[in-house]
Amino acid sequence: MHRILIIGGSDAGISAALRAREIDPAAEVTIALADDFPNFSICGLPYFISGETPDWRTLAHRTEFPGLEILRGHTATSIDPTAKTVTLKAAATNAERLLSYDRLIVATGATPIRPELPGAMLQGVFLLHTMADSFAVQEHLTDHSVKTAVIVGAGYIGLEMADALTKRGIKVTLLSRTATVLPTVDPSFGQLVSECLQRHGVTVLTSTSASRIESTVAGPNTLSVVDSGGGRHAADLVLLAVGVRPVSDLAHAAGAQRGVHGALVVTRQMRTNLPDVFAAGDCVETYHRLLNKSVYISLGTIAHKQGRVAGENAVGGARTFAGAFGTQSLKVFDLAIARTGLLDAEARDAGLDPLTIEAEMFDHKAYIPGAKRMHVRLTAERGRGRLLGAQIVGDSRSEISKRVDVVAAALYQGACVEDLNDMDLSYTPPFSSPWDPLQMAAQAWTREG
Repeated sequence: MHRILIIGGSDAGISAALRAREIDPAAEVTIALADDFPNFSICGLPYFISGETPDWRTLAHRTEFPGLEILRGHTATSIDPTAKTVTLKAAATNAERLLSYDRLIVATGATPIRPELPGAMLQGVFLLHTMADSFAVQEHLTDHSVKTAVIVGAGYIGLEMADALTKRGIKVTLLSRTATVLPTVDPSFGQLVSECLQRHGVTVLTSTSASRIESTVAGPNTLSVVDSGGGRHAADLVLLAVGVRPVSDLAHAAGAQRGVHGALVVTRQMRTNLPDVFAAGDCVETYHRLLNKSVYISLGTIAHKQGRVAGENAVGGARTFAGAFGTQSLKVFDLAIARTGLLDAEARDAGLDPLTIEAEMFDHKAYIPGAKRMHVRLTAERGRGRLLGAQIVGDSRSEISKRVDVVAAALYQGACVEDLNDMDLSYTPPFSSPWDPLQMAAQAWTREG
């Protein structure tokens, strides 16, 4: 019988636990959870704040965990890989306990970066990464007359929260240190996202960072954000959304090796360099299939897959993590943005010779009412035509996310651009065209490549 101890109960931790029990129903699986919210959707927090998901309890992926022992409010403070024990501290009592394991899975996730910014700890300044963070933001919005907000950071959380707060009638100013918002896509697409934000009333300041946050004389809950250009922005709420870093200190202190961005180094079987210690999720490096090396990507989809691999192998399996392309999608107001694989600049940095084309077309036959224009940027290796990636921006009803998934599937199979044209994709006038927009983009690439 296997004794499996898992540190962390979010995407990777729960996936590992469920897979371990599925493979070996006799396994004793214990999850040490620092908070009280196992398997809650962190990705859903902006929708809870916006009011679109009014009951936070619905963010739980599941509420029943048969066969699993979950120790809520227990923080792991040390790992002894020689004795195969983990020391836990209970939040309610500060009492310590020692748990033994046969196999350990570290799934400690990531933590939001709080920039070293004067005023970053003032009342009314928030991060958003945990259920507790969301409750704090919600309480502030409910208890105070919040009319203005400043968001520092224009990545996923920053953009989703600009949408969420605007839906609550709050005037939002968004500060982006990069030249365009959403730097995970090319600048031309970042500009489309910026225009969407502005159409919905968000003030967008690019190439602008926050230099300090101050309390104003108007009261403790009224703030002023001073930007890098000297501009001042009054705010009743400030959200810091400048990224995350892997929570790897615990395992590293026990001897686990760290790599890219301080994430734990793992094999594709999700093993660390410590005996019988696995790791998965946002605390570890991720194998990138196109680059053939490890990178750091913080995505729930990847965490679930890595957790499943770790759980299976912890009970004696031999599963290998297939790797990732960084496939992701985002909704901002009525716009959908998705990408997979490499951007042109990323491909060049990897020593490849990419060609990227941008094409614009309707999402379905124009004679059907409601046809919307969508934009595709397709990247492939010049000459060879090997597919390297795609970015798509369009109306949120235009199946943007699923279309990028077609490219992700093609990347998985090592396809070339011309292979997209050979795919037997569905067609009916309200949904597409005889040549899907992806195939039209592929034909445009072929003409230039």
